[in-house]
Amino acid sequence: MGGGGRYVGVAERRARLALRQLLAPVARGDSPEEVAGTLVALHGSDPATVHLAVGARLADSARTVAETERALYTDRSLVRMHGMRHTVFVFPTDLTAVVHASTGLTVAGRERASLLKDMAKAGAPDAAWLKDVEESALAALARRGQATAAELAEDEPRLREKFVYSAGKSYEGVHTVSTRLLRVLGVEGKVVRGRPLGSWTSSQFRWAVAPPHPELDVAEAQSVLLGRWLAACGPATEADLKWWTGWKVTDVRRALAAIGAQEVSLDEGVGYVVDGDVEPVAGPDGPWAALLPALDPTAMGWRERDWYLAPELRPSLFDYSGNVGPTVWWNGRVVGGWAQRPDGEIVWRLLDKDGVGREAEAAVAAEAERLRGWVGAAKVTPRFRTPLEKELAGKL
Repeated sequence: MGGGGRYVGVAERRARLALRQLLAPVARGDSPEEVAGTLVALHGSDPATVHLAVGARLADSARTVAETERALYTDRSLVRMHGMRHTVFVFPTDLTAVVHASTGLTVAGRERASLLKDMAKAGAPDAAWLKDVEESALAALARRGQATAAELAEDEPRLREKFVYSAGKSYEGVHTVSTRLLRVLGVEGKVVRGRPLGSWTSSQFRWAVAPPHPELDVAEAQSVLLGRWLAACGPATEADLKWWTGWKVTDVRRALAAIGAQEVSLDEGVGYVVDGDVEPVAGPDGPWAALLPALDPTAMGWRERDWYLAPELRPSLFDYSGNVGPTVWWNGRVVGGWAQRPDGEIVWRLLDKDGVGREAEAAVAAEAERLRGWVGAAKVTPRFRTPLEKELAGKL
């Protein structure tokens, strides 16, 4: 047990997780906006993850796809954009300014400098040329509303220009201006990903002009974002906060002080909760099970995960880059994994059977049936494959 304030044990942390991550049936939400707002962010680099993460947390999962697409593409109440750790997430629209100021500005500067450096090495046009292309492309995008890179290149042919990067290296390659420029504009908060070309599982997106948002003070924005996340995921250690935000430790500490975070004692050491959140939290009435997708924000939410995921399970459930695959949960801890086979069947396997009996197996089976019910004819293959997922899907 570490130092700090009141001790918060594993059982209470799992109780908080069940309720604040909207996983226990009694805690499930009514809309994608409620789910994303409560969790702060949904991983968006794998498009299927957004829908699967929402569906696992909706009281009525039957309308998961329709309601999530409404929020993303019709009402624009949710936005897919770059966020923490230079990763694509889905955020509530009212949080985009906070995300951009707190995490995007620093990364954006590096990305534009890197693009200009690579272009200069390749003998490509200069920054003034790139700025002219950028303004032309943004104007074309505003006229179209949403467009693919190829469609924008019809309006601005200079987007098709190519340049060689890392010439002479083993990883030498060729980039089009559109590929790199749209990525930079995304990190800078000028464009966001729009409706996909295919179904909700497609990874080919149109682009759209980003919704307008005010420019915020960086330190203020960091305090707001950290406070929002800590309310949903606290208690968390400093290592958890640094990992999730991708900030320097000095930024994390400054934000903790700014929001008046309170210390608690965890098995890992000192943890933090938002001011006033130190009282014990009782768990939901009754046990619960959940099937969460690859890259789910709960499974990926903390850097120090032993309190909900046994270390011996990680080789089966994570890829070599640290991306988690689909997971099976029982009462606040990961106990196995799942996959979808080519015929659409949802299959699962328990890896940790300690304290997991027939009741748990029945509850997991019911969740698998619920998932199959709303996924329908769609085929879901995680973007980042993991050993157990590939085995269960029959791909080994």
